[in-house]
Amino acid sequence: MKRFFQPVPKDGSPSKKRHAAAAEPGDGPASAGAATGAGAGGDGEGRPAEEPRKLLTWNANSLLLRMKSDWPAFSQLVARLDPDVICVQEVRMPAAGSKGAPKNPSELKDDTSSSRDEKQVVLRALSTSPFKDYRVWWSLSDSKYAGTAMFIKKKFEPKKVSFNLDRTSSKHETDGRVIIAEFESFLLLNTYAPNNGWKEEENSFQRRRKWDKRMLEFVQHVDKPLIWCGDLNVSHEEIDVSHPDFFSSAKLNGYTPPNQEDCGQPGFTPAERRRFGNILFQ
Repeated sequence: MKRFFQPVPKDGSPSKKRHAAAAEPGDGPASAGAATGAGAGGDGEGRPAEEPRKLLTWNANSLLLRMKSDWPAFSQLVARLDPDVICVQEVRMPAAGSKGAPKNPSELKDDTSSSRDEKQVVLRALSTSPFKDYRVWWSLSDSKYAGTAMFIKKKFEPKKVSFNLDRTSSKHETDGRVIIAEFESFLLLNTYAPNNGWKEEENSFQRRRKWDKRMLEFVQHVDKPLIWCGDLNVSHEEIDVSHPDFFSSAKLNGYTPPNQEDCGQPGFTPAERRRFGNILFQ
């Protein structure tokens, strides 16, 4: 993954002064058009298309529960911060589709009395300010587990929204773990990464290894700047946890994995930290 973004010069630095000086000669339409990249898309009048710049990410740990108990506080936060995009993880709302039938991970379940009531709670919450200004994309699990959502202000129109790390298929990731919004100048990736778990025998280690492998392949092939947010279920460095020695030696009921690389608190095992480092430094 190329390093597209460059550090912003500090105020008064030579770099910033040079940039300011370069913008001084002429402030008419022709000069402004050259400075903003006129002709490279936009509104047809030389102005580049407006894109999201302020992002908020939240592991809701059941969006329905938050709507029933904490929604006024969250609404106030969103109204104050006024984010362009809100990425949510652990939605924990089931996908549409009756029992035994194919599911639609893009829609909320409403084929039973209880699911219809729950869907109405969600729709009412999203119809009030400030959420009525957003369009919502869902990627949901078959049950009240995992799932992600992305709220994008209606004035921003993504070029494409996909729900799979291959970006070529309309198919959703298992358990609704991925939403990717593509804009003209960047990709926005919202993920809820699977937990590594404690035991090799439970197949969670393999599930996390497969996820990390696919994430590595994804970042190696992105063709524009990537903003990755969400619940990544990993703490990369010791500074990211309060008690690194405790987390490194943590066990569940005295169980020790056969591979030393898998020992420790899930999310802080040497294997996960190493793989995550490989993803970051592509």
